[in-house]
Amino acid sequence: MGTPELISPRSARVAAARRLARRNFRGKERRFIAEGPQAVREAVRHSGDGEPTLIEVFATPEAAERHAGIVAAARAAGVRVLFADDDTIADLSQTVTPQGLVGVCRFLDSPFEEILAARPKLVAVLANVRDPGNAGTVLRCADAAGADAVVLTDASVDLYNPKSVRASVGSIFHLPVAVGVPVERVVAGLKGVGVRILAADGAGADDLDAELDAGTMGGPSAWVFGNEAWGLPEETRALADAVVRVPIHGKAESLNLATAAAVCLYASARAQRTAGGCRSGAAG
Repeated sequence: MGTPELISPRSARVAAARRLARRNFRGKERRFIAEGPQAVREAVRHSGDGEPTLIEVFATPEAAERHAGIVAAARAAGVRVLFADDDTIADLSQTVTPQGLVGVCRFLDSPFEEILAARPKLVAVLANVRDPGNAGTVLRCADAAGADAVVLTDASVDLYNPKSVRASVGSIFHLPVAVGVPVERVVAGLKGVGVRILAADGAGADDLDAELDAGTMGGPSAWVFGNEAWGLPEETRALADAVVRVPIHGKAESLNLATAAAVCLYASARAQRTAGGCRSGAAG
């Protein structure tokens, strides 16, 4: 086989994909960039409203050969695969060490009402979370813990920020995510379908270990995680059924957001399984 023809870095398709680095263009086009083989693989597998989420793939010839299975699956799904040089891929991926594959995807967030209608058992709520890496990592933790959904409030970072998508390592394609929902509406809606609201706060009155020992975490629950710097405001804490702190048994001053989220979500998932298998139907 000969060397494949490379798309021009000045082509309209490359220019359109490059613009997706900016939030206003992502919102206008309702498209985002997913980079790396794991993200592109999961994008190929995901479909929303009966149509593929992945629209097109840019790949270096070397990456296309190295990840031939992903490229073949994309083509089998009717996705256009375009070959590009290393500089073009680096420009689209905006990372120091790009992996040679970049996908252009349709937005895939779910209406909050659909999440409520599914009667979720475990939900992660990001309220005023501003760091895209943290948002993506919490989404990954929620996916790993078997959560049913993630909700980003209207004051949180853009779900489709390239750093958020990268930090999710493909988990953005695995579970429903609602965006732009006011925290008051999130809490009211979840309480309305029988979900207990737990606000994660380092100064919380309730201790996570004590909650587990008391057997109070076996039912449906939603964890609300706040801003990386100042946590949750008093008005948000007041909405919760309990304000829970992760106990610090050593000398560490605190846990970062993503670590605390992983501890809390896994604690709920374990408690729900122990209580009678509430998590048995959750996606793994």
